[in-house]
Order: sequence, then structure tokens, then C-alpha cells
Amino acid sequence: MSSELPLPLVDAIVVRALEEDLGAGDVTTESCVPEGQKAIAHGVARKDVVSCGMPVAARVFALLDATLRFETLVEEGAKVGSGTRLFTVEGSARAILTGERVALNLIQRMCGVATMTRRYVDAVPAGSTTRVTDTRKTTPGLRLLERYAVRKGGGKNHRNDLGSAVLIKDNHIVAAGGVRAAIEAARARAPHTSRIECEVDSLEQLEEALAARADIVLLDNMDTRTVEEAVRRTRGRALLEASGGITLERIAELSRAGVDAISVGALTHSTPAADIGLDFVS
Repeated sequence: MSSELPLPLVDAIVVRALEEDLGAGDVTTESCVPEGQKAIAHGVARKDVVSCGMPVAARVFALLDATLRFETLVEEGAKVGSGTRLFTVEGSARAILTGERVALNLIQRMCGVATMTRRYVDAVPAGSTTRVTDTRKTTPGLRLLERYAVRKGGGKNHRNDLGSAVLIKDNHIVAAGGVRAAIEAARARAPHTSRIECEVDSLEQLEEALAARADIVLLDNMDTRTVEEAVRRTRGRALLEASGGITLERIAELSRAGVDAISVGALTHSTPAADIGLDFVS
């Protein structure tokens, strides 16, 4: 397990998932599969995907039965075609069957996120320095895995949690009494090492944020023409992030408009699971 997927944190996720699925045992497997029977099974992509999550699947099977042999067949982040074998697991048939659904649930989710992220990243025009990033709109309890999947898909991560960066949103602005008041209060409180990012939904708010010396300005739900004007007015005084209702079709035009980052909630909040199956060798 790499530093990108710290073992204690991954195991905590896997244990919770196994407890959820095995609270009363596996009555089907225990009823119809003889104890001591051995098996070999292959994890197979049913459609074209970006491979992601094999180390997590390996932990599912290892925590169920340390004698199972797990072999990863495809590099993390690789684009593979339908029918590609992603991994092989060999050993106790009972343990493999018991862990099948949890392992598949996790890697289907991770492959789905990685695959969708790659589509967005590939839509950025050649030569552009615009980053495609995720958001905090992740599945509760799975943020570590989903953010890892975004990276394996070629994307970047936004702030990990509420304590990792200052991001002043619309409701903060209302509660603080305005854009300038919110930025000045945040700067007075935040560590000197922390950048101040502020969301704006109009060019007027952008001017306020720039006057208050925001380091990053999030352009929320702006059409492309307004984004272009925002880039012109900013003139490099702050980093600009486009966000809100971002679709795959808008990535190229927003990149050409000159924003530094495009944050896409859809990478995690509405991405379908990839179609991955587990095939036993007869």
C-alpha cells in the first residue's frame, strides 16, 4: 500500500464495508461451498475503463483470509479495454465469494471516478495549463478512495476538508457582512501560510474580492463570456477557478478563457460505477 492510500485508513474503510455485508455471516456460501475448496477468480473489466483500486480490493481479500494470493495485472491509472483482466485472486473459494461484493463495490466506484476524470482531463486543449480538480462533494466515508481515483484519472484534488484551506462561500459572505469583510476577517485569522479563496457570482463581487486582495477567486456559475471578462479584469492578480454546473462540453472553452482551475463536482457526486465483474475459473 502506497502513501497515497495509507494502510490504516484504507483498512478502516474496508472493515466497515465488510461488517456491513457480513453482520450475519454468508449463509449462501457456507451452505453450498465445501470448507477447504480452492478457487481461482479473475477481476474483469466489462467495458473500457481507467483501472483504479486494485490495492483496495487486495486488502478486502487479505483481511478476510491472509492466505489468499492476490495479483494485480494492470497498472493503476491505465486505460484498458473491455474484457481486460485487472486482477487474479486465488485460494479459499469461501473467502473469495464472501469478499466478492465488497471488493467489487469499491473498485467499481474507484474505476468509475478515474474513468470520468480522464474524460474531463482529456477535454482540456493541448498546451493549456488549466487544472481539472474535484470538490468535497464525495461519498461520505469514501473521500480518501475517490480523491485517489481522481488523481489516477489525471485530475487534481481541491481542499481535502474544512480545515485544510480557507474557501469563503456565498453563505460565509452573507454571514460576515460582505465580500471584503469576509476576506479581511479570514486573513486576520488564517495562518500566514494559507491562501484566501473567495467565491463570487458577479463581476461586481469579483472587483470587491480583488480589492480585498483575495489570493484565489472562485467564479461560481458564470457563463463563458463572463468568465472571459473576469480573466481580463483580474490580469493575473489572483488565481481564478471556474466552478458550478461544469459539464464535459464546457471544459475546452473555459480552459481557453484562461482560468487556472476548473472544479467539477460531477467527478465524484454523480459518476456511475464502472462495470467490473469477478469470474471464477471452472
